Amino acid sequence: MQALPRARKPIQLDVSLAIVNIVLLLIFFFLATGQLLNPPAQGVDLAETTELPLDQLPSPILVVGSGGNWELDGEPVAPDLLGTRLALIEGPVTLHILIQGTAPAGSLLEIVNRPELSDTHMRLVTLRVTGDT
Repeated sequence: MQALPRARKPIQLDVSLAIVNIVLLLIFFFLATGQLLNPPAQGVDLAETTELPLDQLPSPILVVGSGGNWELDGEPVAPDLLGTRLALIEGPVTLHILIQGTAPAGSLLEIVNRPELSDTHMRLVTLRVTGDT
């Protein structure tokens, strides 16, 4: 008579490696989101441009100052005369608009929705603010 084959032990999966991976992923997730979304307040004031080199900016450019004053290519312009000044420029005009990032959105919308600028192509110009001095 032949002997029956030995009973094999059931294979048990080792889940400890999967648990360690999940815990590590959670730790990295909380470290990354905690550091990136809530940077510590250090009281550092970053440098910002106060005087613009007009020769490096596109033309015509409308610079809207914080006090509501407008400058077209470095010369002061009244808001009512902007359309007239742009009409003096030959060829198709693309008006570049530079406004502070902290300005209310309504200020930009007032410029864009002016009836005399309805046929004018407009581009918003931004300045890259870096921490370099």
